[in-house]
Amino acid sequence: MLESVARVGALTGTPWIYVAVTVSVLLDVFLPLLPSGVLIVTAATAAAAGSGAAAAAGGATTGDVPHDVPDILALTLCAATASVLGDLVAYRLAWRGGARLDRALARSRRLSLAQQRLGAALSRGGGGALVVVARFAPAGRSVVSFSAGATHRRVREFLPWSALAGLSWAAYSVALGYFGTRWLGAAWLATCVSVAALFAAGAGAAYLMRRAPGASEASQAP
Repeated sequence: MLESVARVGALTGTPWIYVAVTVSVLLDVFLPLLPSGVLIVTAATAAAAGSGAAAAAGGATTGDVPHDVPDILALTLCAATASVLGDLVAYRLAWRGGARLDRALARSRRLSLAQQRLGAALSRGGGGALVVVARFAPAGRSVVSFSAGATHRRVREFLPWSALAGLSWAAYSVALGYFGTRWLGAAWLATCVSVAALFAAGAGAAYLMRRAPGASEASQAP
């Protein structure tokens, strides 16, 4: 993993980091194994380290930020926007998927259970919280986005919560890398701690999804 982080670090001094973040987050709804969260944390770590170095060199007196340091606001907006766009693409594909996709979803016990949970939560007015929590869980975003589309949930029931989920996740990931570096000092230590915290949040979100109201009933479904 450290080798991958080092490769990512080479991008953080160029505008391509924003492209990499956008593409990674956009695609990880279809390929949940893409390390989009790690990419954001690493970029935010570089932003904090670069800003700190500039301040130590006297840049803080002018308020200037080096051009080769990622902007944390731009990182957050890129990640949040790509997250919402990816959700909508998955949602529309599932909505218009037809019988073949319906059969594929039906063969997936995980997606079938997610459809039941999401439907039950939305009917009680609590589906929004599930969408937000799912954004932090491994593959949770994929499950919820496809389930919302496959069950033909109205876009106004899904889109606002998808936007909140994307912004929350992006802000959390950026904050981990940026403030972790400011507090811990060493960039490598901050990256390791921040990535661990990101995975911990994912594990916690996955647990909450399993404990969501209606989960026990859904798990007993044939």
